[in-house]
Amino acid sequence: MEQITRIGMDTSKNVFQLHGVDAAEKPVLRKKLTRREMIRFFEKLPPTLVAIEACGSSHHWARLLGSLGHDVRLIAPQLAKPYVKRGKNDAADAEALCEAVSRPTMRFVPVKTAEQQAALMLVGVRERLIQKRTQLVNAIRGYGAEFGITAATGACRVVPLLECIAEDETIPELARELFALQGKEYAQLQCEIERIDAKLMEWHRNDECSQRLAKIPGVGPIGATLLMMKTPDPHLFKSGRDFAAWMGLTPKDHSTAGKTRHGVITRAGDELLRSTLVVGATAVVQHARNGRGRNLTPWLIGLIARKSPKLVAVAVANKAARVAWKLMVSGERYQCVAPPALTAVAA
Repeated sequence: MEQITRIGMDTSKNVFQLHGVDAAEKPVLRKKLTRREMIRFFEKLPPTLVAIEACGSSHHWARLLGSLGHDVRLIAPQLAKPYVKRGKNDAADAEALCEAVSRPTMRFVPVKTAEQQAALMLVGVRERLIQKRTQLVNAIRGYGAEFGITAATGACRVVPLLECIAEDETIPELARELFALQGKEYAQLQCEIERIDAKLMEWHRNDECSQRLAKIPGVGPIGATLLMMKTPDPHLFKSGRDFAAWMGLTPKDHSTAGKTRHGVITRAGDELLRSTLVVGATAVVQHARNGRGRNLTPWLIGLIARKSPKLVAVAVANKAARVAWKLMVSGERYQCVAPPALTAVAA
């Protein structure tokens, strides 16, 4: 076999498609291997450049092949797709990855360590439990409405609602038993979420940078922890705007013929991280509109007067992301700006 200089590998659960080229860019390898065959193949292969699509289990394979001496690069699916010449199959995907990794301007996904993936797993489990709790709360409210019993908005109203249902003898016994069953499930979910939150707070208290990020208005401990867990090396970004763009908080660009046209935000990047910052920013804007905020600045006051609350919240989240990048890169602490002598902001 001729000397292989670059390999593109399309991964799946049990089948791995390889496409390799030599120094003259001539294809010299087209193989479909099983899991064990793939590992044995790379154990015998001299160190080479390997491109893998950033997807499920890709970080594991990157760490494994890296330990064998290979230079592994992870490529986002949307960046590799334009290099697929025709059709959609494993061989075409492997060839596209092999071609994409050779581009000098290609951007790569940093390989995560096992510890980083464990931290991200903690965040993922918390998000899944919260979604499950929300579904359960909606189900309880829906069933309660069928019997004419409703409660005010808020998760804190669920327990009083269940107590009211348990004491209402006009509701059939079978229904009350089922409500009690859902109440036990809700209590169990709440307990599990509290345990996960305790682990997140412990992680936050043990990380000095996370504590500094939590001082940014609208970020808080959960937002700071997510920023530290999900953000790659901040030095990979040239500026705070690039960091905000990576999070999907910058407007889409539809400029043409010398005319600048900006649309809605791109919503690229991690949805959970972006939504957490936007929710925190919404709280900052709401406090500012009510005149109760400690983060009133002339910039925020002027923005509230000109723009809608949702647009202002996105702008505040964008600014928070830029400030977070600066603090992560420089190691500085957030300096709170003294609010102007205003008592309220026009609603």
